[in-house]
Order: sequence, then C-alpha cells, then structure tokens
Amino acid sequence: DLGYADLSCYGAKKIKTPRLDQMAEEGMRFTDFYCCAPVCSPSRAGLLTGRYPIRMGINRVFFPNSKDGIDASEITIAELLKKQGYATGCIGKWHLGHLPEYLPTRHGFDFYYGVPYSNDMEVEKRGDPPLPLMRNEEIIEQPADQHTLTQRYTHEAVNFIKENADNPFFLYIPHTMPHIPLFVSKEFEGKSEGGLYGDVIEEIDWSTG
Repeated sequence: DLGYADLSCYGAKKIKTPRLDQMAEEGMRFTDFYCCAPVCSPSRAGLLTGRYPIRMGINRVFFPNSKDGIDASEITIAELLKKQGYATGCIGKWHLGHLPEYLPTRHGFDFYYGVPYSNDMEVEKRGDPPLPLMRNEEIIEQPADQHTLTQRYTHEAVNFIKENADNPFFLYIPHTMPHIPLFVSKEFEGKSEGGLYGDVIEEIDWSTG
C-alpha cells in the first residue's frame, strides 16, 4: 500500500525517508514496476512462486473464515533456497491462508513471526476473531497490539539476521503497515509532517535502517 511518491527519493515533501533514500542512491531505483494482481493474496502468491496467481487458483483475498490457501504443490522461493542450505524466515503479513497447512512454516520457511492476514480483518459483525499475532504456528497475542508491530517485526528480523549471519539466509519481511488501519509506535507518533501516514512510513524507514 506504499505509494510511488511516498518516499522522499521519489518526491515526497512531508515524509522523510533517509535510509530508503540511501538504498536508492547506492543501489538501484525502479521507475516502472508491475505486480501480478492488485490485491493482497494473489500478489503475494505470485511474488513467492513466480507464477500467475490465476494458475494457482488464487484470484481473491483470503479472509479469517476462508478454508483454503496456497496449495502444498506450489513451490515457493523459500522452499527452493532451503534445499540449497539457506535458513529461511518470514516476518510480517502472510495472507496465503491461516490454517496450519497454509502457514509459512509449511511452505519452506523455518521461522515465522507475524499476522496471518490483513490487519483490518477483525470485523466483529462478520464474525472475525481478534487479529492474531503468531510465532511459527502458535498464536502468542490476540488481539495483536498493532502500535508496536513494525518495531517488533524489526527486532525479530535483526535477531534472525544475527543468528544466521555466518550462513546463507533468506528473510522475507512483508510489513503490515501502511495497510489501513494505520498504527505507529509512540516513538514515531506525531514526528512526521505527513500526519499519521507519514509517521508510519518514517517508522518503516527506521526499520529498514
């Protein structure tokens, strides 16, 4: 949900993103990019497998009452790298099925920490449960405190990198933010000239650093 011009290196005036700007300066800038789907679940399926999501039968968004998810026959980049001796981690929003057989730990990831679907999917009148935060296949907090999600994802990611620094590793970090509803930690609240949205982006920039 990050917009093209929401980073200062792409023209944002009220949002400061020095770490992402540094990455753009020292690395490569992409000025033309296409995603295989405009919504969460299909686009993530395509990103992780390299296949068109329609070929996997994933052409819609999964909800907390969904009984399906990414099929066991699909091959993710994590599964390929794991076979080559990589440690694999997923930290953040998964959204390819929340039942045990669809979780990251069943699709090539050694470690998972995050929420299994979108952070707005806790609509009481629809029957949604409170948003769960998971470690591997266990719910460790429900409802998840979304104000601290970005910070906690970051600390988990740093720990994963430190633990695997001497060996090949693959770490996939699909941040929950800036999907709405927006939440930010106290450290970044009110810090941006871009309002709450700007605060959220600046916290993600800190996370990248």
